[in-house]
Amino acid sequence: MDLGVNLKKNRMKKKIGISFTKTNFKYYWNWFTPEDLQDVELIKLSFEENNVEDIYKCNGFILTGGVDVDPSFYDGAMKYKNRPGTFQPDRDHFEEKIYRHSQQSKSPVLGICRGMQLVNVLEGGKLIQDLDIAGNKKHRDEKSMDKEHYIITEDDTLLYQVTASDSGYVNSAHHQAIDPLAIGNNLKVNAYDDDKKIIEGIEFNDKTNKGFMLCVQWHPERMKDKEKNPFSKNIKNKFISEVKEVSN
Repeated sequence: MDLGVNLKKNRMKKKIGISFTKTNFKYYWNWFTPEDLQDVELIKLSFEENNVEDIYKCNGFILTGGVDVDPSFYDGAMKYKNRPGTFQPDRDHFEEKIYRHSQQSKSPVLGICRGMQLVNVLEGGKLIQDLDIAGNKKHRDEKSMDKEHYIITEDDTLLYQVTASDSGYVNSAHHQAIDPLAIGNNLKVNAYDDDKKIIEGIEFNDKTNKGFMLCVQWHPERMKDKEKNPFSKNIKNKFISEVKEVSN
């Protein structure tokens, strides 16, 4: 195959923008296999580089995990238990541009952990700012090791359709969660943890004139059995297929 054909083939690939995080970014990038990358190309969207122009080149987006969303984004308390030493408001503003563009262009979105929380905030919702170490043995990571726990999916949701599972095991590493009393505009819960206390996933309620969107609290990109677990494998495959269908 000559150089011209190779260049044409690369231009035809759909592009997935992955928001940069200072924590565990490699897992998001390495989640995509060589087979996946035959048809899609990954682009790092970095608040540090402020490469806004690359946002408009992408056909789909992954909003990643990381440091807490700045409380000023949702009128939260600036001081709370287990808050980070510093926030990253530049990242919040940069990823807001990603999300707003995705909604204008109806591009597929996958929100993971912090990414899910940010979507809820950008749609007018709020967060539980800390689940407390003592009360969060199920979800908070220990010594940089993810926890594993059981979740229950809600009937008649996109998540249920994608995973074909009414329950299963996922990993987690978080100390914040979506406030069930302050869910964002046009969002609905698609999964809870097994005691129905923590929201594990959200999606659009009315999907009319909306692009594909799934947001999950766990980390499908680094599950130990991600090649087989439907809460990782099926989600990634569905997201890629939706990106491939984008016409722009």
